[in-house]
Amino acid sequence: MKAKSALRRQPPVRRATYRDVLNAPPHMVAEIVRGALHTHPRPAVRHAIAGSSLGMAIGTPFQWGRGGPGGWWIVDEPELHFGDDVLVPDLGGWRRERLPEPPDEAYFTLAPDWVCEGLSPSTRKFDLEEKRPVYAREGVCHLWFVDPSARTLEAFALGDGEWTPAGAARGDEPVSLPPFEAVTFPLGALWP
Repeated sequence: MKAKSALRRQPPVRRATYRDVLNAPPHMVAEIVRGALHTHPRPAVRHAIAGSSLGMAIGTPFQWGRGGPGGWWIVDEPELHFGDDVLVPDLGGWRRERLPEPPDEAYFTLAPDWVCEGLSPSTRKFDLEEKRPVYAREGVCHLWFVDPSARTLEAFALGDGEWTPAGAARGDEPVSLPPFEAVTFPLGALWP
């Protein structure tokens, strides 16, 4: 008589697809990393204000060329498709020399030159541990983390596939960090 195995076979885990992203409730942000669907609520108001304010602080000089060099597309919550991974950073930026015209689709397949993630208690671990390696793998050159609770900004640059610190600011300190060092703005402008 054979002994019964103590191990039970687990059913295969179904990999998330873009259909899962499309079927997510409208009040949730849906992303896929390494085949797993991640959903989280839309950003809290302080988080949203910080992201919007940062978009205005760099969008005016870098997208529109008002008081700065221009030459960028700065997009709020762009949907990024990297193979099976679908990510939605708080902000993304593309140099126009790499992306002369935005795509007609509802998403981008070309990795941004710069991404900013707003850290919140509900997304911090996901942004730092799951999304950051995908950005490195896809060749995003600059990554910023803005923490509205701590009132900080940390900037990183990609070199040899690794993130290295490129600068930081806190409170109301002036910000002049790559890739937007041509213009300085007060970090305090992001906080309500």
